[in-house]
Amino acid sequence: MKAPKNFILKQMELGPLQNFLYFLGDDTTKEIAVVDPAWDVDFLRSEAERNGYKIVAVFLTHGHPDHVNGLNELLSTHDVPAFISKQEASFYKPRHKNIVEIEDHRKLRVGSIEFECILTPGHTPGCHCFKHGDVLIAGDTMFVDGCGRCDLPGGDAKKMYHSLYNIIMKLPDSTIIYPGHNYGPTPYATLASQKKTNPYLQCHKLEEFLEERMGLSI
Repeated sequence: MKAPKNFILKQMELGPLQNFLYFLGDDTTKEIAVVDPAWDVDFLRSEAERNGYKIVAVFLTHGHPDHVNGLNELLSTHDVPAFISKQEASFYKPRHKNIVEIEDHRKLRVGSIEFECILTPGHTPGCHCFKHGDVLIAGDTMFVDGCGRCDLPGGDAKKMYHSLYNIIMKLPDSTIIYPGHNYGPTPYATLASQKKTNPYLQCHKLEEFLEERMGLSI
């Protein structure tokens, strides 16, 4: 699937939990944001250098340790802002002088490339997706043929239903979902295909989602 013109989109699988990390940016200026730095910061630095990229920001989809455990190490060599949702639970927010809390629908720019931050709670209170054109970096809100778990502290299955059905599923069918983990049959997929194959998007009402997909009695 072809990325928009001048848009850097590099997907990398790192760590024991099959995390997907991303470089997002502007191929004209070679400026990039690192999404969810974790596990192997030396690799991220060397990969950015190998491609001639300049790290100018960090985007955090949420604050779970497997998505932020390399943040402080990266910021020790790159004095750049690290953006996280203002709604994220306090016990998940990293503590660092470079943390910048942002509101829903905030626009962020990397070079000439603009991203919209979309709040999609459920996995955590402050789960964020980052959207540019038809590309959606979905974090742990949605996987290919799956969605993030809601049984950890701060999780909320009702909010996950709202995020999936009233936010993500209302995006254009051409939207390409890039998840936070390599848990599906493919590393990314269109929203149109996910409406057909993702069991978490097959429910007709909230009660069905909670009972049949989340195993919750209501």
